[in-house]
Amino acid sequence: MAIRPQSPNRLSRAEQLAARDAASREAFVREVDDALREDEVFTTFRRNAVPVGAAIVLGLAALAGGLWYNNHRQAVKEQHSEQLVLALDKLDGASPQGAFPQLAALAKESDDGTGTVARLLQAAIAARQGNAATATALYGQVIADSDAPKPFRDLATVRDVALRFDTMKPEDAVARLRPLAAPGNPWFGSAGELLAAAYLRQNRKDLAGPLLVAIARDKTLPDSLRARTRQLAGLLGFDAIDDIARPTAEEPAPQPGAPGPQPMSGPQPVPGQVPPGAQAQPPGPAQLQPRPAPPPQASKAELAARARAAASQPITVNLPGATGGSPAPAPKINLPAPAAPATPASQP
Repeated sequence: MAIRPQSPNRLSRAEQLAARDAASREAFVREVDDALREDEVFTTFRRNAVPVGAAIVLGLAALAGGLWYNNHRQAVKEQHSEQLVLALDKLDGASPQGAFPQLAALAKESDDGTGTVARLLQAAIAARQGNAATATALYGQVIADSDAPKPFRDLATVRDVALRFDTMKPEDAVARLRPLAAPGNPWFGSAGELLAAAYLRQNRKDLAGPLLVAIARDKTLPDSLRARTRQLAGLLGFDAIDDIARPTAEEPAPQPGAPGPQPMSGPQPVPGQVPPGAQAQPPGPAQLQPRPAPPPQASKAELAARARAAASQPITVNLPGATGGSPAPAPKINLPAPAAPATPASQP
């Protein structure tokens, strides 16, 4: 009987039993470790379940509350906008007085731009009815509201100064209007005109004249405002006309003492005659039509009468406030008209 050779890597019986016991112990340790971790997870969940659940519920509730609040504010804004449109319809209609209570309620309920617009409209209605105290009080509320948009606060400032200009100190009017009467500012025209009037009350023509000239030359302002300021600047002795044609570089102005244009040499053509060597053309339809009679010239007596009538009327310059709403009664400055030119004696 042959004896089987033993492999050098073959483990003995004792070594195999030791390896089996080590594998069993490792599996047991893994199972115990997994069970321990599972128990720790459940323990932690049971201990923190209530706080975590409460936080999740509160987060969802906060999200739902925020969505509802935003939707509610949007609905309220839409409602206020509809009320403002109805009030504007009443102002444009036959019952503007009926819009005042509706605007008062809207100004009290709304805390955004709609309430500011309602206060401005209330002030405009009060100013139209001659209630300057109520109008200035409403304008003061808009000016003092730091949450109101700045253009609305500037508008309220201009309108408030325009209403109280006659009873206001010129220094106060200058202090309030000077920040707005700057070129490029939306209220440059209206505020600048009032500021120039305040300067005139202070006898500061040196400040009022350049300001009026700047307003008259600003092409972004209304033509009526530019015409008023141009006329007033001219009466103060300042030139506000800048549209006079000036000689360009290609066409230099004639120098003093330079010879003028030379007369043409040779015989000049006589109207109605055909030059020698040219063929006479038959008259066309335009030449056969009679010429219109010249307009009658006014006599010297009529011109003198017109000049005296124009000189007898004073020139009035109205200084309104900012555009928008109904214009409030603005201060007036009456300047004497220039004397009528002397009429030359008629020649015999």
